[in-house]
Amino acid sequence: MAEIQTKVILVGLGGATCSGKTTLAKHLKNILPNSVIVHQDDFAPPEELLPIKHGYQDWDAPDCAIDYPRLSNFLKHVKDTGCIPDDHRSHDHLNKHTDLPIEAECQRRLAENFRVIQDQVKESDHINIVWGLVDGFLLYWNQEVIEQLDMRFLLRLPLKTLEGRRRARQVYITAKGDEWVDPPDYWETIVLPAYLDAHREIFEGGDVENGGLTNKVGGLVLIEPEKEDKEMSMTDIVERCCQELYQLVRAEQVGS
Repeated sequence: MAEIQTKVILVGLGGATCSGKTTLAKHLKNILPNSVIVHQDDFAPPEELLPIKHGYQDWDAPDCAIDYPRLSNFLKHVKDTGCIPDDHRSHDHLNKHTDLPIEAECQRRLAENFRVIQDQVKESDHINIVWGLVDGFLLYWNQEVIEQLDMRFLLRLPLKTLEGRRRARQVYITAKGDEWVDPPDYWETIVLPAYLDAHREIFEGGDVENGGLTNKVGGLVLIEPEKEDKEMSMTDIVERCCQELYQLVRAEQVGS
């Protein structure tokens, strides 16, 4: 009997702060068998190393808000082993997230579809698929990280929507477990400029809000929940991502 090999598929779930990427990751984890979540926020550098801009600590600048070598090495470990290191401690559960449920029937149907196809791959190709769901607001800045991702999604929402959600949330938990509360003008002073800086090369003409995709991030799937003919619910977003992921598995199965 052939030995079962583990194949890890790393899925990038990028988007601005408060775009819904972490909620999406958690829904996908409930659907995809053998899946783990990697939160990019867990790889912020020590607080004392963050720069001060306009009198505030800058948690958002793409060139300093994430320890990319540490994140890259972590993803390599997940890719090689199919699991999160035992000593890794995420602080994401300490943050408050808006509850955006999806339709129960949709979740059951999608979960069954993936259970069936992954069982087929295991039986026919002797491959056990493990999903690594990587969510982050600076996911497509560092080229080494980008290249490790097998599938890449980006959620894009209007800036006004993002601003409203950020102002409603405001409180974040740092890696040390401390509370961070946005100062009144933190959005326009720090968050927005950093978001535009981090994403302008991804969009034509540097138009982060309305531009088409450039070739900076190969194979990037852009999801715009508020720009469709009918506004996409979280159920719609999950379904769209699952369609792409299912096709990825099917294509590899056919090509094997």
